[in-house]
Amino acid sequence: MANVYPFASVSAVGENAPKVATLPYDVMNRSEAAAMARGNELSFLHVTRSEIDLPADVNPYDSSVYEKALENWKRLKETCLETDDNARFYVYSLVMNGRRQTGVVAAASVQDYNSGIIRKHEKTRKEKEDDRTRHISTLRAQTGPVFLTYRDSNAIDEIVETTMQGQPMFDFTAEDGIRHTGWKVADELTLALQGAFASVPLLYIADGHHRAASASRTHAYLESMGAASVESPHFLSVIFPAGQLKILAYNRVVFDLNGHGADEFMDLVRGACSSVSVAAGAVPEGPGEARMYFKGSWWKLTFKECDASTSIVDRLDVSILQNSILRPILGVDDPRTSQRIDFVGGIRGTSELEKRVDSGEAKVAFSMCPTSLDQLMDIADANEIMPPKSTWFEPKLRDGLFVHEI
Repeated sequence: MANVYPFASVSAVGENAPKVATLPYDVMNRSEAAAMARGNELSFLHVTRSEIDLPADVNPYDSSVYEKALENWKRLKETCLETDDNARFYVYSLVMNGRRQTGVVAAASVQDYNSGIIRKHEKTRKEKEDDRTRHISTLRAQTGPVFLTYRDSNAIDEIVETTMQGQPMFDFTAEDGIRHTGWKVADELTLALQGAFASVPLLYIADGHHRAASASRTHAYLESMGAASVESPHFLSVIFPAGQLKILAYNRVVFDLNGHGADEFMDLVRGACSSVSVAAGAVPEGPGEARMYFKGSWWKLTFKECDASTSIVDRLDVSILQNSILRPILGVDDPRTSQRIDFVGGIRGTSELEKRVDSGEAKVAFSMCPTSLDQLMDIADANEIMPPKSTWFEPKLRDGLFVHEI
């Protein structure tokens, strides 16, 4: 059963919240982060991407970057953040295009992560783990939440709905039109909420595998040094019911045709699919198909049916595309490392795919059907790993609104 804990958050509240809150550190590059933070000394990017405050030639993993992050963290704590005087749970709501998702902000259990009660579905990269582990251990704080989900619970919903009737800690609409609102859960509801989560058998990482892995590594390191605290076995999370979440497609562009001519490539694609026809639109109608943009036209690709022995991972549309077209025809053997493929989040729309092909940057693009939450959880339950870039969640949680000190 899931173990979650109240904690005393360091938060951006009131009028400071929109000035502090930023997109997650890993959805932008260095120059984009610098542009976003320019002219705003309260931007939390000065903490999560502190290299923007150092000369451009400084390596983002240099020790000075983590020292600058600590300096900026202390400055923001002193000037614009508030530390709660009591350990509690919080509620965090995001509204995008009229659709609301509301989660519980809590300290999740490192032990649950290590033992598999918190399920994973992605591989992590060591250099990214190393970075966030060093960041957390230097600041002694987790500055961005792990995005968790669970199969819906009426008991949790009732407590969340009650909490949302109260006065919010912050309530603002960001520049991208997404509304962010946070509340403190009343002290008298703490035990009830903790008990409701204890009835949830499993939690699932929707996004934030590197943050979770880094939290686990940081606790192990602190424990080995005799420096662990009562909070270090826990990590910052926002936990949403699966029924409220929406996964967008994660589309693909490929930069060359692997030596094939245009006619030869189309013949190979026809041989790999059940059918190929001119498409009326750029978005797949449902699972089992994709759309391909090639030579200025959209094509409907209907995949061949999987046989009964096909694994749960290989039944995903992104896997079928990889195994039937990207690898055997276009030579993209490992999409994690190949320099000949790129991935485009569904939030950018299919026009971005057309733009990249029409400009000559790419030769062909594929518009995918989104992976479902049920598929994600089923794969995690089977202890399998999803292909890279299988899911794109929107809206993105903001860093800086809640921080967990360890």
